[in-house]
Amino acid sequence: MGRTVFTNVAIFDGTGAKPYPGEVAVEDKRIAAVAPGNGKIDRSGAAIVDGKGATLMPGMVEAHAHLSWPCAYDRIILDRTIPPEEHLLITARNARITLDHGFTSAYSAGSLGTRFEIALRDEIDNGWLPGPRLKASSIERAPGQVFGIPQSQDASGHGRGAAAMRAYIKSCAEMGLDSVKLLLSGDDNFTPNGSQELAYDEDEVAAAGDEAEKQGLWLACHAQAAEAVKLGLKYGFRVLYHCSYADAEALDMLEAKKSEIFVAPAVGLAHGAIHADPSLNLPEPLVQRGHKILALQRALVPELIRRGLRVLPGGDYGFPHTPIGRNARDLQYFVEDFGFTPAKALMAATKWGGEIMGMGEELGLVAEGYLADLLLVDGDPIEDITILQDKDRLLMIMKDGAYHKAPPSPIY
Repeated sequence: MGRTVFTNVAIFDGTGAKPYPGEVAVEDKRIAAVAPGNGKIDRSGAAIVDGKGATLMPGMVEAHAHLSWPCAYDRIILDRTIPPEEHLLITARNARITLDHGFTSAYSAGSLGTRFEIALRDEIDNGWLPGPRLKASSIERAPGQVFGIPQSQDASGHGRGAAAMRAYIKSCAEMGLDSVKLLLSGDDNFTPNGSQELAYDEDEVAAAGDEAEKQGLWLACHAQAAEAVKLGLKYGFRVLYHCSYADAEALDMLEAKKSEIFVAPAVGLAHGAIHADPSLNLPEPLVQRGHKILALQRALVPELIRRGLRVLPGGDYGFPHTPIGRNARDLQYFVEDFGFTPAKALMAATKWGGEIMGMGEELGLVAEGYLADLLLVDGDPIEDITILQDKDRLLMIMKDGAYHKAPPSPIY
């Protein structure tokens, strides 16, 4: 794209520090210079963008993405048994919507199509489709038809036993996936008391961990039960979702692995059930489970943070009551439910987001040499975190140094 200098902006750099006035230069895909205060950046041959006091910040990272879950803020699709041709188009549309709302990267927590996210990732990376930088996941997998989980169009997977698990993990690597998602526990939304049921025996989980390490794959898990959390930690799972019932032993194990793992509680899912539009007619047990999980997470997450863990926003968006495009609500919930400051919530969505993507040395900060994934925000999200929920307040969206949404007032 050449060289661009952003001037008259308040820079939130992703570290959790307060925004400061300054200038930022972008050249090609990366941030070329940052000048705080009254410092001036060389304008030779550059396009100048006057931010008029708006906040320049890193693009956000959705840490629990389900791009193939069909519901978006402007289109609720209740049928999850969609023909694959239509389903892939809906998935691509949801990727664009995610980027439209300021999420320039997404760590997938599971797909509904075996190769959906491989194809989508590659189309996005090659510039043919708009969407966030994507870490592609397997189908959200459990052994067979368990827990009442809807099966994908492609129900192929793995049989029981360690050998079958190794073969499955190897097949995921051969396909070109980045991450494999396993349901180590069920969920009360699947079956009554499902959150306390384990899907796999220890030999199978151990085989998954060992084979994933050999194949260079990341592992992520749905883990509600304390024992599921412990299994994931014992056998090398990198991202643990929910963890709602973690007990004292699980907390100690989480803390011991804090430099190696990420936790995303998906608080948006609980709020989505509690505050769902009445027209959706959610079953009352689903609403009550939302209240229960929220109470558990309000106790859990502050303790995880006290122990130094990286807890990231990402709320299971894509269901009718959590439509894609509403992802930034999680930042508000992190402040209101977990005691984060707005700056720390933003750090979790940017700096820690770069780290969960495996790109912490080049993604998630406004710093020289980092990839130019940038948002220009009308207002100060440190003063009002909710403004990030309004895509019209995102004056500019840049990914890899290219405009997805151009700023309103460039000066050439």
